Formats: sequence, structure tokens, C-alpha cells
Amino acid sequence: MKIFRCAIVLLFTSPAIAQQVAQVADPVEWVKPLMGSASSGDLSNGNTYPAIALPWGMNTWTPQTGKMGDGWQYTYDANKIRGFKQTHQPSPWMNDYGQFSIFPETGKIQVKEDERASWFSHKAEIAKPYYYSVYLADYNVTTEITPTERAASFRITFPQSDSSHIVIDAFDKGSYLKIYPNEQKIIGYTTKNSGNVPANFKNYFIIYFDKPFFISRNTTDGQPDSTPVEITGDHAVAVVNFKTTAGEQVGLKVASSFINYEQAELNLKRELGNDSFETTRQKAKSAWNKTLSRVEVGGGTAEQVSTFYSCLYRMLFFPNKLYEIDAKGQIVHYSPYNGQVLPGYMFAGTGFWDTFRALYPFLNLMYPSINKEMQQGLLNDYKEGGWLPEWSSPGYADIMVGNNSASVVADAYLKGLRGYNIDTLYQALLHGANNEGPISAVGRYGVKYYKELGYVPYDVNINENAARTLEYAYDDFAIYQLGKKLGRPAAEINLYKKRSLNYRNLFDSSTGLMRGKNKDGSFQSPFNPFKWGGAFTEGNSWHYTWGVFHDIQGLINLMGGNKHFINKLDSVFILPPVFDDSYYGGVIHEIREMQIVNMGQYAHGNQPIQHMLYLYNYAGQPWKTQYWVREVMNRLYKPTPDGYCGDEDNGQTSAWYVFSAIGFYPVCPASGQYVLGAPLFSKITLNLENGKKVIITAQHNSDANRYVKSISYNGKPYSYNWLNHQKLLEGATIDIQMQNQPNKQRGVKPVDYPYSLSNDQ
Repeated sequence: MKIFRCAIVLLFTSPAIAQQVAQVADPVEWVKPLMGSASSGDLSNGNTYPAIALPWGMNTWTPQTGKMGDGWQYTYDANKIRGFKQTHQPSPWMNDYGQFSIFPETGKIQVKEDERASWFSHKAEIAKPYYYSVYLADYNVTTEITPTERAASFRITFPQSDSSHIVIDAFDKGSYLKIYPNEQKIIGYTTKNSGNVPANFKNYFIIYFDKPFFISRNTTDGQPDSTPVEITGDHAVAVVNFKTTAGEQVGLKVASSFINYEQAELNLKRELGNDSFETTRQKAKSAWNKTLSRVEVGGGTAEQVSTFYSCLYRMLFFPNKLYEIDAKGQIVHYSPYNGQVLPGYMFAGTGFWDTFRALYPFLNLMYPSINKEMQQGLLNDYKEGGWLPEWSSPGYADIMVGNNSASVVADAYLKGLRGYNIDTLYQALLHGANNEGPISAVGRYGVKYYKELGYVPYDVNINENAARTLEYAYDDFAIYQLGKKLGRPAAEINLYKKRSLNYRNLFDSSTGLMRGKNKDGSFQSPFNPFKWGGAFTEGNSWHYTWGVFHDIQGLINLMGGNKHFINKLDSVFILPPVFDDSYYGGVIHEIREMQIVNMGQYAHGNQPIQHMLYLYNYAGQPWKTQYWVREVMNRLYKPTPDGYCGDEDNGQTSAWYVFSAIGFYPVCPASGQYVLGAPLFSKITLNLENGKKVIITAQHNSDANRYVKSISYNGKPYSYNWLNHQKLLEGATIDIQMQNQPNKQRGVKPVDYPYSLSNDQ
């Protein structure tokens, strides 16, 4: 049970109560990188892979069980490994770019990936954020990896053999390798990608070996040849050979760059230098502990602690750095928009449709410095590509809906991030809000109708139109909030305030649900509220009706008051998990993930409804939020290979858990408020970047005692159902008394409810 090797303090009460972890001294040792990896295209338990990397690192390494080009590059149920792959893949659905692999063998040289693949067992596999090790049974070889941001060290333990070798696979679609035996070095590039890159895209890499090698190829005298060898083609593969003794370890140092070989060499020297494998591993472990320790938890079960830090780990990869540091110490990047090398920050590998909801708000609260870099990166996206990205992988990806860069930009500035050109970013928001882009996923597809009619019609051949309308309305609210903060003209900000109310145009009073609407003003018919797709994106009307993040009071008013609103919320869990999949022509995995968890129409495996559990706070029944949030944490998250209930999605589904375990959630990011749930742990400490602390204690907390009896904030009684971001930044002590019955007297007055635009005077 390696989970207990780290320094912890355990509390024992009675046999009926689960073992409690009072304090965590080494949080990285609680992380389970295999969480979510038992997945497929038909059923996602996370669709993750073990990411061996540093927080927000440019490169990630992973064992490769899937075939070259397969987005499911590592799956827990696989039994063979065919390579150790440098990857930049944000999701199997997006696939990868800038990828190559390293693979050791003994005996007969096997170059083709199916032939070289070796059996392995999870019993002989160690996966940590900072270290990976696995035994390759077919070759009697153990491979170890430890990362830096743009480089990695390998340590490969061979048996006694006259024919030990290492395969360097630069993958297909155009690649190159050059071998320098006298320098014990290989350089190369890979161009393999999944689109969204310029024609000159390359990932340049350099590999140094700490043992002399020879190349197996025929020469005139039959002896190994030490002259450089170049391999160019659709699919370049090289094999270098050694004679090894039993237990001999061969070390490799690997680095890469999107700029050129010289920059790759610089990245290697700067990040690895003369460090040993063990030194690099300890540095990587320290980096993870420093980052994870921003949030300290205690007073939960071992499973809860492991789930918490595994989720936090997963959040800290997105988006990843694309920038590098040149010989002059300046920040530079290869642009995935125009193919040039330019100054400044650049990030990629995230979809704002997912991550605007909780991932970016968490960065603003706990890691604002890295999000400041990301905001500077967004400026460069706009300058180099003409638009803000909505999905970057690494350039503009034409997938998903919405214009949620507005939320990402506005929330950061509204929560205090400074030191970058917000005026240009604001202009980028206005540009995106009022124009269609070159692809449907940048700017606003259907914006002409949206501005003229107040919605995107169902019958004008624009798919998922109701989802677009609802998201555009929230995005307009984010622009309105930022415009106010920047002192923009009243006519301008009032326009976006008015447009943020466009959600009203899709509310169907006869059903109490959001519904697609035709150009002539009639509702789409026939209407099936259980139909996925069509008017909605990866969801149905029961999921999207709640997508009025900024004006829940307005939604309550449309539904006829608190009682009707509460009944509608309750109905989500009461209704059976029926569905209409006709839009897709079959059951997509998101539908299946809703169907199988026995929570009615609640589809936590996808993003549109994840905030819904917190909406009871807006109608005077916060105890139902407390109940259901704990149910979801208990039932739908585990630190296991099947540990999620759908796609993890670039840190968003993890961010829901981390926020919820702390005890609050950003229902409306650009409002500056967090809506209360109840903590999962007895004590949580948020070590803010400004040096202040938020200390949350939950007395008598347990699975049974999941209800809030009372809250005091800095020693004073606190009845509100929300917390203020700016006040938290000042530091706070929040004491919560928990009990096993709902307190139906607390948080029930309108003054206690969270922000809604309809109440904004």
C-alpha cells in the first residue's frame, strides 16, 4: 500500500468510521496518474493518460499502448507497451501533435510497432507525476523516466546481452533523424500532427546517450560504421545498439523545441545540464509538491485525499506552455498561427467551452501568476491569428460552440490580474462577439441572427443553435462586466447587458425549459426535451436550461418563482435516464455515461450541467446543494483507473471536484462570487499567492454530517450562500459547524442568495 509511505498522521476513532488522514506532508505521493485511464471511445472514465511532466510543462511523457496516431495512446486495459512517447495531447478527441517515441529492446531488432510491443503488468509499473517506471517483460528491461518542462531523463536497465538496442521512432507523415555515433547523439524532427498548425510545423528533438553505441548496418568491411547517418522520409526510425552487462543502466537525456535544434539543445542544457537522473527526479518531485501544497487538506479518508490531489494534479497541465527561453534569456515562441518565431508567451491545449467554468477561476484564485502569462499568451493569439482561440490544439481547432474566451479574459481581470494589455484583449472580445470567424469555433457562428433576433434560429442550418444562444448571452455578460470595470461608454456596456438577457428568448413557458426557436419566432416542433444534440451541444434541454450562469434569478422568475424552480431542479434526479440519440445516429459516450450512473437526467460526465447542483442556493434551499454535491463526490469520483464519470476535459471535471471539496464553486465566473456547498474535509488551507491564507474548518464533518448548521467568517456569523473573491484574497478564517440534518433556517432569505443580473441595481 504505497499510499501510506508518505509522512502522514492518522486518526483512529472507532471501527465504524473510516480511517482519517489528519495531515498530508507529501501531497505528490497521493496522486494517482492512472485515474481515468480505463477508458475508450464508447465509454469514458476520464479519457486520461498517465502524464509524466511538470505543472504546465511544454512536453509530457507517457507510455504508449495505442498504435501510432491513436488518440487513446494509453489505456489501462491494454497489456502491451510499444513506446515511451513525448506528447502534447490534450484529449483523445483532439489527438496529438509534436510526437515521437523511445523504446528499448534486446535480442532481434523489432522496428514495427506491433512487432516490438512488449507485455507489461501494472504490478510492475510505477506511475507518479514526476516519475514513471515499468518492466518490459519481453526484453527483461526496465524503463524509467523523469521530466522537466521541455526535457526528460531516461534510465534504462538492461540484462546481459550482446544485442541491446534503443528504437527512436519519429512517427509518420514526414520525419527526419540524424545519428552521430561519435557524439553519442541523435537529432531529429517530427511533423506528425492532427491539424491546426502551419505548413512549416516541426518538433525538433535532441537525444544524448551516456554510453557509446553503434549502428547495425552493412558496410564494405562488415564493421560498425561511426559516420553520421541521416534518415528522411514519411516515417523515420533509427536503432542504436549496445552490448550490456546484467543490470547495466543506460541513460538518455532528451529535449525538444518547436523552434529549431539549437533551441532544443539550449533547453536540454538549461533544464538538465549535468544533473543525474536522481537529481532531476528530486527536482521534479519538489516542483510538484510546491505546486500541490498551495491547497492543504486534512480530516478526510485516504481515498478522498488521493482523489483530491489526483484531481488537482490533472488540473495543473492545462493549458500547457508553448513558449521557450532563448539564449538571451528572452521569452519566445513558435506561432501555431503564422509559423513565425516571435517574442512573448504562448499556451495551448485547452477548450474554453470546458474550462471557463472552473479551471480558469481556480487559476485566478490559487495560481494567478501563471494565468497572467496565459493572458499575455491570449494577446499573442489575437495578434498573430486575428482571433482569440476557443479551442487551441495548438492553433485554432474547429470544435465546440460558444465564445467563452470572453469569460476567460474578463474573469481574470475582474479578479485582479494586471500587468498586460487589457485594452487590446477587450477589443479582441468585441471583435469576437460581433463577427463570424474563418471557422465556426472562433468568433460567433450565427452572430448576424443573434444580433438581429436575439437568438440563433433553429431552422437556418446552424447546428446546436440554442446552446450557442445561451453561451453567447453569458459571454455578453462577461463583456458587460469587464466593460464596466474599464470605464467603457455607457451605450457600449448597456448593449452587452441587454444582449446578456437573450436567454429569455428561448424559454418555453409551456414546458418550463429552454427550446430551439425558428427564425419566424415559433418554437421548434416537435419538441423532445430528452433529445441530445439538435439545438444543444452534447446534452439536452434538461441540461442546458440551467445555463444562465449570470442570472439565475431571471430564470427563477421565468419559471414562476422559487417553488417551481426547486421542483424543476429536483426533477432532474427524479426523471429516468431516457434519451433520444437521433441527432447523432447512435448512442454517444456522453449519453451512456449519464444513463449508467443512476442519477436520472443528471449528466455530470459533461460540462453543461455541472454547476446545476449549486443552484438550490439561489432559491433558499442550500441544504439540497450540500446533499447532492456530496453525493456526486462520493459516487462519481475515485482515485482509480475508472475514477471519473466521463471525459475529464482539460482539468474542468477535476476542477469541479477540487472546488467542491473545498466547499464552494464559481457558478458565474465573472461575478466575483463563489457559491457555497460544504467542505469534504475537516480542515482546508488555501495558501494564496499573495501570502495570505484562507483557513476553512468543518467541525463534526462526516458523510452523515454533510449539512451546514452554521458558518462564521472571521469570527462573525455568516448567513450568505456565497463568498466574495476579493474578500478571500485578504485572508480569512471560515468556521463551519456540520450536522446530520438540514438547517432549513440558514441561507433562506433573498439577501443570502448569490449574484443575479436581475437583482443588479
